[in-house]
Amino acid sequence: MVAVDLEQMRQAVKEEYAEVAENPEKGFHFHTGQALAEMLEYEPCWLEGIAAENVASFAGVGNPFIFGALKPGEFVVDAGSGAGLDSLIAGRMVGPSAHVIGIDMTQAMLDKARRGAAAMDDRRVEFRQGFLEDMPVEDGWADVVISNGVINLCPDKAAAWHEIFRILKPGGRVVILDLVKHRFEEAREMYADEWLGFAEAELESMLEKAGFANIEVGIVDRDAEAPQFQTLLATAEKPAEESQSSRPASIKIGTSA
Repeated sequence: MVAVDLEQMRQAVKEEYAEVAENPEKGFHFHTGQALAEMLEYEPCWLEGIAAENVASFAGVGNPFIFGALKPGEFVVDAGSGAGLDSLIAGRMVGPSAHVIGIDMTQAMLDKARRGAAAMDDRRVEFRQGFLEDMPVEDGWADVVISNGVINLCPDKAAAWHEIFRILKPGGRVVILDLVKHRFEEAREMYADEWLGFAEAELESMLEKAGFANIEVGIVDRDAEAPQFQTLLATAEKPAEESQSSRPASIKIGTSA
């Protein structure tokens, strides 16, 4: 197993995703672009009017709108927004009275996302630079937080979950897609343990410890040719009234094979 210093890990992630932003056709160990969006069943109408460069550098692991469109008027944070595709889609869904903030640490991705929003003249969507462990968003701002394949790359994952909890309004919800912890030895030889994603029970425990309620965790098969890259889908809510004396119960929607 590869051991990686946490700061080295963060720098490696920046470099890799700067390359995805600047050279999306290069080819990576993960899928990207229009073909990936189609694989993940993004509706063609969602992509209409979005600049080709924002679609080309898309590198998510699932579809955060799998349960349907966001609601008009909702305030949304896209935690790890990359080239901005999910944020730009979300902006259309929530409408003119709402707002979307995309957070990313990689400057090349932020530049591309901002160009995409400017090209659409979409002032509902903005992109801020920051780490998911310390997001530049005020307490209790968001109705919804989405994240698509990014938290597995955070050096301090527990801090990221607590930050998501902090920025949600009471009663707000989170929709997270991320990697299932690899169960194949070749994957463990290729990647640092910090990058191996989450086991279902591990993710559920982290959400509980952060204070979330109504937790549901399940597995989605997104690529039959690469089962080591299955996707975890997790949804949870911030309690409308926070309790210091009790922990919310969890409910599973799926189990690993």
